[in-house]
Amino acid sequence: MFIFRLKGCSLSEVSCAALTSALKTNPSHLVELHLSGNDQKESDVKGLCAYLESPHCKLQTLRLDSCSLSETSCDHLVSALKSNPSHLRELDLNYNMNLQDSGVKMLCGFLQSPDCNLETLSLCGLSEISCAYLASALTSNPSHLKHLELSNNNVQDAGVKHLCGFLERPCCTLEKLSLRSCSLSHISCTSLASALKSKPSHLRELDLKYNNLKDLDVKQLSDLVETPDLRVE
Repeated sequence: MFIFRLKGCSLSEVSCAALTSALKTNPSHLVELHLSGNDQKESDVKGLCAYLESPHCKLQTLRLDSCSLSETSCDHLVSALKSNPSHLRELDLNYNMNLQDSGVKMLCGFLQSPDCNLETLSLCGLSEISCAYLASALTSNPSHLKHLELSNNNVQDAGVKHLCGFLERPCCTLEKLSLRSCSLSHISCTSLASALKSKPSHLRELDLKYNNLKDLDVKQLSDLVETPDLRVE
């Protein structure tokens, strides 16, 4: 097993080409690849995707946060992951603000795949529309996801309502949900409390820091700790 960390290394297009060439030559031992904080051009992502498509690729963790990924990059990435999805457990696309709703919609095509076994997903740049796409995809294939990191997104109350549709599903086994700095109000708290009380939940951690919550909202959520069928800590 091999972990390769190249976070914030200012990788050039030439460096990325050399890296992907090496990985394609001997891909089977690498389980984690961290490329966070590198400005990934379209050609860099395309080269990486050629590695991800290899049937010998056994990558379990891919971190591409803060990599300036675009909608087109997301298209390449999703196509590669759909062709060889079963090993990947963690995908971090945080702080890529140019994915837009269309990029998230493409990613949802991968999440809906029956071969998708993601357990941890981190996304940024989401809107209410993106949340609707995401909730629909997760509802259709919910059983593996354990940690959903959606902090620092303009989710708002309407976006949370979409996500609650996923939380209410009997097959949802989510253990951690992070919604820090998502412009949530008391409406979101009511939706979340209702969704989590509607069925026995696997949720252990709910992170709502840096939202515009009032005392009554906090009490609603605090009451969840005392609900017998809930495991929120």
